[in-house]
Amino acid sequence: MADENTQAANNEEQAVQPTLQIQRIYVKDVSFEAPNLPTIFQQEWKPNLKFDLNTETVELAEGLYEVCLNLTVETTLEESEEVAFICEVKQAGVFTVLGLEGVQLAHCLTAQCPNMLFPYARELIASLVNRGTFPALNLSPVNFDALFMQQLQAQQDAVEQSAETQTH
Repeated sequence: MADENTQAANNEEQAVQPTLQIQRIYVKDVSFEAPNLPTIFQQEWKPNLKFDLNTETVELAEGLYEVCLNLTVETTLEESEEVAFICEVKQAGVFTVLGLEGVQLAHCLTAQCPNMLFPYARELIASLVNRGTFPALNLSPVNFDALFMQQLQAQQDAVEQSAETQTH
């Protein structure tokens, strides 16, 4: 009887253990535009880089999520302000996430999963830029944990500001 209770308790502990598993990683969408070729190569290469990043999450089933990391890199030339290239990548993955709730689940889906997807997107962008025969572009790593903390702080500040507005 004691062995059955111990086994039942162990089974419950295993069921509650936080789990993050990659099911699949894939490219959902990709676009590369170089609207001013070949004349752009006749200008001095002094690029201005604009980098946009965001994530989207969709719950596919209980504990199964699609996370999509959206990256856009737009490069213009400093002197003429002409667009050299625009590269857009949607790198996605399907993840099993169990045993997490609230802030822990949000952190997993908006920081840990994108952190796993970023190297794939980074390599794809570098390859596309290379195929356009532009100088190498190696994106710096992104601290998704810091971005998540900024998002939490912004939400907390908004709640506090709303509470102050209501009390006055």
